[in-house]
Amino acid sequence: MIRPPALVDVAPGPLLLSGLGGGPGSAAHLSRFGPLPDPDADHLLAQFAPLAVRGRGGAGFPMARKLETVLERRSSLPGRRPVVVVNAAEGEPASAKDTALLEVAPHLVLDGAVLAARAIGARSIHVVTAADRQWAGTAVTTAIADRQDRGVRWQWHEAEPRFVSGQARAVLELIAGRTGLPVTSWAPEAVDGHRGRPTLLSNAESFAHLAAIVRWGAERYASHGTAAEPGTTLLTLTTPPQSDGRFAGVRVVEVEHGAPAGSVLGDEALRAPLLIGGFHGSWVHPDDVADVRWSNAHLRRVGASLGAGSVLSLATGACPVAETARYTAYLAAETAGRCGPCRNGLPALAREVEALAHGVDSRPRIEELTGLVRGRGACAHPDGTARLVASLLTTLDDHVEAHLRQRCSCHADLAVEAL
Repeated sequence: MIRPPALVDVAPGPLLLSGLGGGPGSAAHLSRFGPLPDPDADHLLAQFAPLAVRGRGGAGFPMARKLETVLERRSSLPGRRPVVVVNAAEGEPASAKDTALLEVAPHLVLDGAVLAARAIGARSIHVVTAADRQWAGTAVTTAIADRQDRGVRWQWHEAEPRFVSGQARAVLELIAGRTGLPVTSWAPEAVDGHRGRPTLLSNAESFAHLAAIVRWGAERYASHGTAAEPGTTLLTLTTPPQSDGRFAGVRVVEVEHGAPAGSVLGDEALRAPLLIGGFHGSWVHPDDVADVRWSNAHLRRVGASLGAGSVLSLATGACPVAETARYTAYLAAETAGRCGPCRNGLPALAREVEALAHGVDSRPRIEELTGLVRGRGACAHPDGTARLVASLLTTLDDHVEAHLRQRCSCHADLAVEAL
């Protein structure tokens, strides 16, 4: 079992994490920002769309396009009032950015949700947090009780502590009163969401960015980051989970897009394998880590993306083969079990990666299985798991070879045996 961190250190940042000294309460928030503006949809999109801000939940879909799609769907279905959903279920155990943001700056997230709701004509705002991150639920309910938002009704939900509970359709199942697990859908949530209504669903950080743009203005927001990727992003910096499965020494930081890896990583981390994007992310080779910049445009060159914003370093000397086997076994156990790739493919893949960790050259079978599970699941869980494993074989192929030749640093701790 792998579990999210119990304690998280949050560092001050340039936008979302600025001004934390005043505390998370509404009085400090209003003192700093003043009353919430009330832009209509056209004004909101005029500020938001040119910045090409993408969602920070992992998929990276343009937020403005989501808003536009909801508005288009609303006009074609006048009797189906839109809904806003703040997804802070954060099933990724190596990530803590959304829950940390709700704890230190909840009203910035809720401001973004209110701005979106007013723009699209929604009256209901649903906020979802995870049962194994109870401090986030406490922060949300406290903040909601401290607000006076006209024209909107808040509803808070608690998701089961499962990796797939944060998947968009799983969240919609939860708030509809059903089991919060992914289901097959042929339309995006913005078209066919909660109870068939057009639904603006994004993660907590995404709504905070929307509020930051309206609160500070597009010009100030764009003064951070790059021309192609303006603004900032939150990262969760961590190392592999401990023997009890709990992450420790976790730090949430805010970086400008395009900032170098060394702006937040220490010297040892710059010389070690790095897993970027969480358990559905990709490994980056130690030779490339020092040159990494925190932007998707740059990360694509090394086969990675920001994804869920989790950055896991093996500066501790941990073995990437053994760690990948550990994460793959966890992911195989965390499926909804509703489609073939999850019921059969991922457990088979986990067994082969475990064999690799024990010194068996199972690479041909691993490559076969990653190809078989991709693009065939009801959600992206099989794809993300295959991405993690494939990046081990391609990006860290030299580490895999050393491991198989018993020259890996972990060899003394492994009982190498043929399975």
